[in-house]
Amino acid sequence: MNVTPTELPEVLLIEPRAHADARGFFMEIWSGPQYEKWGVPATMRQDNLSWSRRGVLRGLHVQHPAGQGKLVYVLAGQVFDVAVDVRVGSPRFGRFTSAELSFENRRQLYVPEGFAHGFCVLSDAALVAYKCTETYRPDCEIGIDWNDPAIGVPWPVASPILSAKDASLPRLSDIPTDCLPKHIDAAHRHATDARAA
Repeated sequence: MNVTPTELPEVLLIEPRAHADARGFFMEIWSGPQYEKWGVPATMRQDNLSWSRRGVLRGLHVQHPAGQGKLVYVLAGQVFDVAVDVRVGSPRFGRFTSAELSFENRRQLYVPEGFAHGFCVLSDAALVAYKCTETYRPDCEIGIDWNDPAIGVPWPVASPILSAKDASLPRLSDIPTDCLPKHIDAAHRHATDARAA
């Protein structure tokens, strides 16, 4: 598979290798040992599936504490997928990256813990799957305004279809920083791991 770090290096664009012939194609969409080589946790605890029609926008959502990394891919249709760094202290705090994911391009986006996630549907409908590193915890759910001007995501839909909950989410700057995940740099993480060993 081909793995490319995005503008937010922890967020990975993954292109699994497909074996195609006259019958169609075969591909692995998940293999713990292979993904772990790229920093994607090999242990996934929950699989989610959503079906949405054109113009639906879901997000931006993050879970903290009990952070939830997500491996996102599309089983039918096409979406504009977004990840936003919401880790307090990160040099990229408030910045986003995006990718178009579809059944045709077979791409996946890995959105690690500490990053908010959302997508909007570009096709008539889309079936989106995501493997999660942690189970859903409604008591840990945080939402951010999809159209927060400080983040500036160029969503390809002007008037999206939103849930009542997503339509009333606060801007990132209105969320107390002690409610958001914290950025832990690699040196600090390495020192912490060494002390725990």
